[in-house]
Amino acid sequence: MKTSWLSSLRDILTSRRELAVLFLGFSSGLPLLLSSGTLQAWLAVSQIKTETIGLFALVGLPYTLKFLWAPLIDRFSARWLGRRRSWMLLMQLAIAGVLLLMALTDPESQLWGLALLALLLATLSATQDIAIDAWRTDTLTAEERGLGAAIFVLAYRIGMIVANSVALVVAQYFGWPVTYFLMALLMGVGILATLLAPERDTASLAPKSLEEAVVGPLREFFQRKDVWALFALIVLYKFGDAFASALSTTFLIRGAGFSLSQIGVINNGLGLSITIIGGLLGGAWMVKLGLYRSLMLFGILQAVTNLGYALLALAPSLGLMVPVIALEHFTGGLGTAAFVALLMAACDARYSATQFALLSALANLGRVYIGPLAGLTAASLGWPIFFIITFLSALPGLWLLHRLRPMIDRLDARD
Repeated sequence: MKTSWLSSLRDILTSRRELAVLFLGFSSGLPLLLSSGTLQAWLAVSQIKTETIGLFALVGLPYTLKFLWAPLIDRFSARWLGRRRSWMLLMQLAIAGVLLLMALTDPESQLWGLALLALLLATLSATQDIAIDAWRTDTLTAEERGLGAAIFVLAYRIGMIVANSVALVVAQYFGWPVTYFLMALLMGVGILATLLAPERDTASLAPKSLEEAVVGPLREFFQRKDVWALFALIVLYKFGDAFASALSTTFLIRGAGFSLSQIGVINNGLGLSITIIGGLLGGAWMVKLGLYRSLMLFGILQAVTNLGYALLALAPSLGLMVPVIALEHFTGGLGTAAFVALLMAACDARYSATQFALLSALANLGRVYIGPLAGLTAASLGWPIFFIITFLSALPGLWLLHRLRPMIDRLDARD
């Protein structure tokens, strides 16, 4: 590349597509906590029984099962707005409507009505995620994928912060109905972005039947050479990172002895900021490095920074805690940008909604099931050995990435 990564960053940030990614990321992140953590806060102050509040966690199931109806997004659309944007707009309008209904619902007298609305909100939000992921995959060019992924994650987290921290402050002073009414209005950010966003015309690629929309994505995957190796890479690439982060807060409290305030400010506050910076820089560097070299470099850095926690376990101190956490979050941001770009590159435009949903579900397998193994390992071997093992557990993914370089290069070459 002749241009520097800094000029590439400037060019891409002024792109209409990337600006749409920014606002759609916010729209995607906003509803998540309004059906979970923020809703739990509302129920808690409404004197709902703890056992009942625990049952509300089940309304999050649509986020883990969304691949089941993703074929509908590939097959059907209101073509006047675009194959993906039609679904995005429909879901955003519906989400705003449900939030307005929740604002008018009293938890103490209409608890199960509120539960049904929360479940509907989660389903609509998960469907919006499917459509936006497919739009990003179809619309962003190969050069834009890395930074597009980073910008989306940044905006998604901002949406979550607004739906949680800002929402709780508003509720404290103005009440919950006003809070949910305000959140409904903020969905207008996504609606406006959807109406103005460009979209690549993939209508001619849409499956011709629902059967093809269900079977086609799997058939296309399994016609590829080394598809099982690709699936393994998706599971293993962030495995070491997920292994370490599964118990990072527990380690900082019990293993290193830091206070809750220190952890809150440094691990959560500083860590989030550094992750965002790492993601944005990673996306910009990908323009120059390409997909394979970015995955390899960022993956190595992710693995090496896990060793910083092993050092912190041996010599816990606040002076060491700050650089260890900063580096771990920075490299995590780098790796996430490259990894999401890999997921987008691996999707066929005919089935991008279904394939991205399937690949992202596959990517979460390690995160879901690593917790019990992490707990047993740390308890049996101690914290220093545990973090050394997390470093070693990242190596199989890097080795597999090296073996799959020709495939990664082919994926990176197609738009």
